[in-house]
Amino acid sequence: MQEPILLSTAYFPPLEYFSLIARNRKVRIEKWENFLKQTYRNRCTILGTNGPLTLTVPVLRGSFHKTALKDLEIDNTRRWRDHHLRSIISACATAPFFEYYFDVIEGVVRKPFRFLLDLNNEALSAVCEAIGITAEISFTDIYQPQEVALNDYRYLITPKRPSILENYSETAYIQVFRAKFGFVPRLSIIDVLLNNGPGTGALVLRSLESK
Repeated sequence: MQEPILLSTAYFPPLEYFSLIARNRKVRIEKWENFLKQTYRNRCTILGTNGPLTLTVPVLRGSFHKTALKDLEIDNTRRWRDHHLRSIISACATAPFFEYYFDVIEGVVRKPFRFLLDLNNEALSAVCEAIGITAEISFTDIYQPQEVALNDYRYLITPKRPSILENYSETAYIQVFRAKFGFVPRLSIIDVLLNNGPGTGALVLRSLESK
């Protein structure tokens, strides 16, 4: 029996995150770890008219105490939803499949979630359904240290360093501002989906081929 892979939760993460799901099919999402700032756990990147643009979900955290991710609350006093959606519209309104898939993204962002984990889980389910990836996804029961956990990718997919996934190379695709900036890899699945539509699933699989 195939051992599940272990992933961090993520807010509309990049293509490589979904390539792992497509490759392994059985996934466990970590919910017991302490929250890590400046990761895909609460942020994603799209390509706007001025270059890569980071969209961050604001969270409530205690000033002096570490917060378990399962208990991490979204700061809904801030109008982050409007900001994210306006930014996506501004960046991707001319993308080939915007009118077909923007409603999927907006439906996730507009839901009044209290906890970040619930928001991210909804985003993951919506994207997997949209691109035809079926996976057995569940949450972890306990926290396992890095040196103990098997198939552990929780801390390997990060905006702070290049992809380390074996046989992974992101296939270039149409981007709204590609003529201005060239192809920009590791953007949010939002950018991939709105530009590639039904072809996103095939793009995920091509990115797994040996190079």
